[in-house]
Amino acid sequence: MSDITDRPAQAGEDKGWIFHFAEAARWAAANPGAYRGGRLCETDGFIHCSTAGQLAETARLHLKGRDDLLLLTIDVRRLGALLRWEPSRGGQLFPHIYGPLPSVAVVRTDPLPLGPDGLHIFPAHAGADGAGA
Repeated sequence: MSDITDRPAQAGEDKGWIFHFAEAARWAAANPGAYRGGRLCETDGFIHCSTAGQLAETARLHLKGRDDLLLLTIDVRRLGALLRWEPSRGGQLFPHIYGPLPSVAVVRTDPLPLGPDGLHIFPAHAGADGAGA
């Protein structure tokens, strides 16, 4: 198991934040501390997350045109052993949360509007490169 100190920092980690794309209805329906992500997360057995530097590409590849999403900003210091950094596409390390997302770890929830190109427009604090330009 890895943690945030086991590898070089990536963009957006200066504040200790990672991000998760949540279906708004699923997030609203979850009991506090019981959110386990969407269907893909349930199938894979962990909650998929991204760093700020991974947000735009992840959204473009997997979520383009989805207008039902929220961006959850998650404080990694409140996750403890639930957080693992694992290789994904191209060998990049992605943050994965094993277990339900603790409510106290979610520091912000923001809507993700779409730009005219169908790409998401990210909130300024996420610092996502090339998002919804």
